[in-house]
Amino acid sequence: MVVYLSEYIHPDAEALLRKRAEVVNSFEHAEDIDAVILRTAEVSREIMARAKHLKVIGKHGVGCNTIDLEAAGEYGITVLNTPSANTNSVAELIVGLMLTVSRKISVCDAKCREEGFERIAPPEMTGIELTNKTVGLVGMGNIARRVGEILKNGFSAVLAGYDPYCTEEQAKAWGIKKYTELKDLLLVSDIVNISVPLTTSTENMIAEPEFQYFKKNAILINAARGGIVNEEDLYKALKEKRIKAAACDAFVSEPPDGSNKLMTLENFCATPHIGANTEEALYRMGMEVVEEVLSVLEGKEPKHRVI
Repeated sequence: MVVYLSEYIHPDAEALLRKRAEVVNSFEHAEDIDAVILRTAEVSREIMARAKHLKVIGKHGVGCNTIDLEAAGEYGITVLNTPSANTNSVAELIVGLMLTVSRKISVCDAKCREEGFERIAPPEMTGIELTNKTVGLVGMGNIARRVGEILKNGFSAVLAGYDPYCTEEQAKAWGIKKYTELKDLLLVSDIVNISVPLTTSTENMIAEPEFQYFKKNAILINAARGGIVNEEDLYKALKEKRIKAAACDAFVSEPPDGSNKLMTLENFCATPHIGANTEEALYRMGMEVVEEVLSVLEGKEPKHRVI
C-alpha cells in the first residue's frame, strides 16, 4: 500500500502508518498511490485522474473544502474525515478568543510590552463579562454545541442557534433556542460564533448586509474557515465601531500577516489557524485518520464517510 502524506501529523500516527504502508510525500508517481492523508493540501480532479489506484482520501480534521468531492464521487473514491477528534480543542480556543477580545487581553499584553500604561486598570481597557450573555451559534455541529456547553455551564450563557440542517426539536434537546432566519439570531446575540463549513452557500455568509443586524456591542468569532466572513466588510464594521470586537482563527489567505488590514485594528485578534493545534487533538486526529484509511484499504467501511 502506498499512502501520500506531505503534512505533519502526530509522530505516533505517522509511525503507525509507516509500519503498515509505504509513505510518499509527492504526487510525482500518482499512479502508484492507494490513499491520501491530508490536512490542508489540495486534492484536485486532475490529481484523482492521474491516481488510477486511489481508493481513499482521509481528512485529518473536519473541513473537506480542499478536496474535489464531486470528482471523488465520480471516480468512486471514498472520502472520510475525523469530525469529533478536534471538537474540544477548537471549542476551547473559541472560548479563549471570546475572553481575549471581551477583556482586551491581547491589546493589554502588547501595550505592556511596549510603552506600557500610566496607571493600573486604565479606563480605555475596560472590558465586558461573558456571564449571562446571549451567544448566537451560527452552525450547531459538534464544535458549536461544545462551545455552548462550556459557556452555559461556566458563564450561565443563553444559547441561540441558526442551522438549516438542525430541527427545532434537536436544538431544544441541546438547550439552544433555534432561529430560522440568520438576521433574527444576530439581532439578539451579544456574541456570535461561526462554526460552519466553507461551501458555496456559506461563502460571505457574514458580510455588509448581515452587519446591519449586529448589536453595537456584539463580538464576532470565526474559527471555522476563511471566506465565511467577508474580511473587507468586517474591517469596515470594526473600524466604524458598528460591532465591539472580533477574533478570527481562519482567513482567506493563511497564515495571516501584516498585509491584512484587520491586523491594524486594536479591536481585532488573530490566531494562525490553531483551533485543533493541541497535543491531544493532534493525537486523536492522527491516529483516527490513519486507522480509518488503513481500514478502508482492507475493504472495511469507514466510521465517518463524507463521500
